[in-house]
Amino acid sequence: MSVVAITDVRLVLPDRVESGALLVRDGVIAAIGAVEVPADAEVVDGRGRLLAPAIVDLGVFGVDREACRRGGIVRIALMPDQSPVLDDPGIVQRAALVGRPDLWIHPLAAATRGLAGSELAEMAFCQQAGAHAVATGRGWIADAQVMARVLSYARDLDLAVVTHAEDGGLTAGAVATAGETATRLGLPAAPAIAEALAVARDLMLAEETGARLHIRQVTTAAAIDLIRAAKRRGVSVTCGITPAHIHLSDIAMSDFRTFAHLSPPLRDEADRRACLAAVADGTIDVIASGHDPHGAEEKRLPFADAAAGMAGAETLLPLALMLVRDGLVTLDRLFTLLAANPARILGIDTGRLATGQPADLVLFDDGAPWRIDGEAFASAGNTPFDGLPVQGRVLRLWKGGRAL
Repeated sequence: MSVVAITDVRLVLPDRVESGALLVRDGVIAAIGAVEVPADAEVVDGRGRLLAPAIVDLGVFGVDREACRRGGIVRIALMPDQSPVLDDPGIVQRAALVGRPDLWIHPLAAATRGLAGSELAEMAFCQQAGAHAVATGRGWIADAQVMARVLSYARDLDLAVVTHAEDGGLTAGAVATAGETATRLGLPAAPAIAEALAVARDLMLAEETGARLHIRQVTTAAAIDLIRAAKRRGVSVTCGITPAHIHLSDIAMSDFRTFAHLSPPLRDEADRRACLAAVADGTIDVIASGHDPHGAEEKRLPFADAAAGMAGAETLLPLALMLVRDGLVTLDRLFTLLAANPARILGIDTGRLATGQPADLVLFDDGAPWRIDGEAFASAGNTPFDGLPVQGRVLRLWKGGRAL
């Protein structure tokens, strides 16, 4: 029987942060707080650093074990946009095994075959193979009848539907948000209302069917207002955001910086501030990395031709900690956004420091300064935050009580 005692730490509990220790027996949290350390325990001295539940990253496009380890991530919800697409039970089952033993992968099954948006995939068989939700991938299902069927089927299986919220009719061919920056750069752009239109329809269908809906990235004030209103009505909706849309506006695309070419595209400053307010008031439920690494051959191209996406796993924690330093959220609330809420949406009993929970743990120094250097990333270094000074370093990571 393996026993690990992590002593002299500040414990990030579901509702507070307090000093103490944590005891792990056979991969499960056995005691928290004032812990009596057994004689046969392996003792880890935390030296007053923070111990929190390891991050559950909801909506990752690439499996990068080392990047996740550096970022304090032990569980990822893998998007179905893989090669081949995660629309078959055998493919889903293989995807769930890829990360072992260092990373838990929870596949999101494709809502439609090939993510084509027309024919429903075999959700029930994919669920049996290990899928923890279904997703529309990088695109939106334009056919409302198909989306209604997806939601109804997922409701019967008690699976959340993870959507990309942009009306494809408006965003086709666009690489930026319509506004001053896109006009100045001469980039094909779509109005920000494309997000609100998609959100409005999906919210109405979710309300009609009673399904659980998770909008993976909400980035505009109009869409946030719709979600707030839907939550007040009792619609089973949650939403997430990435650090890029919290900390950056479309000005970051200036000089045609393709590392700032994202999907959804960066918005204007008013929308960014609305996102900050939504994090602070609890409208936004999840902060995720949106990890989508691309090499130089896909990024060092004219802006309109470059692939959309950023490498985000290694920088998720320090960029999220900026919200704590700015007073927008408390530390315990931050880990609800990073771990507990993503786990709940996926139907996984983890993401909290509590007895009986899996010992998925991250020990980190929230004050350790460093500068983001994309060239030093374990994955491709396509980050719009390259060169940014940040604070917060992962020191130790445990997956099921096993040190990584």
